[in-house]
Amino acid sequence: MRQRHLEIHLERVAGFNSPSTFLEQYSTPATLAAELVHLAFMKDDLMDSVYDLGCGTGILAIAAALLGAGKVVGFDIDTNALYTARKNAMDLHTNIDFICCRVEDVPGNVHTVIMNPPFGAQMKGSDRPFLRKALDIAEVIYSIHNTGSYDFIKKFIDPAVITDRYHVGFPIKRTFKFHKKDMEVVNVEIYRIENRFIKRDYY
Repeated sequence: MRQRHLEIHLERVAGFNSPSTFLEQYSTPATLAAELVHLAFMKDDLMDSVYDLGCGTGILAIAAALLGAGKVVGFDIDTNALYTARKNAMDLHTNIDFICCRVEDVPGNVHTVIMNPPFGAQMKGSDRPFLRKALDIAEVIYSIHNTGSYDFIKKFIDPAVITDRYHVGFPIKRTFKFHKKDMEVVNVEIYRIENRFIKRDYY
């Protein structure tokens, strides 16, 4: 499936009904989700099992399933978001398991993690548990972070390495009361990380 066709399918994914400021629940745009997951597809990183950490309403997990990933599992702490994620997956005819748990409690091992973790705007360092868990369980990680995070991520993930990084715009619609604009584009970076020292049997 071409990236543009994937994006068209992902435009049908419903977002959060009642987004949480504390959890920094911003819906990942279809354009960005398609770009990240199609990159994973082109790198042959969807051949085995895929976890979406902090999956929200499921757009990254659904994208992976649409591109033929093996076993896809989404994890989130928000039961309301997971309810929407399950409906989205059903509407797009994808077979995905969605599990409610803290990111620290995600079980098993996996080939690839895809995720859009909190940027830390409301609580500094809130992306770290996601990176830490991904490094603990996955061989390859795709993640979205604020522009300017490179030095921190490079140090935090060592001895894992960044193999790909590029800048994209993340359009955020007016979601919370403190937002002053109907739409604001935040500069972010997509990272591909190889965890070369880890190779385990997959969950």
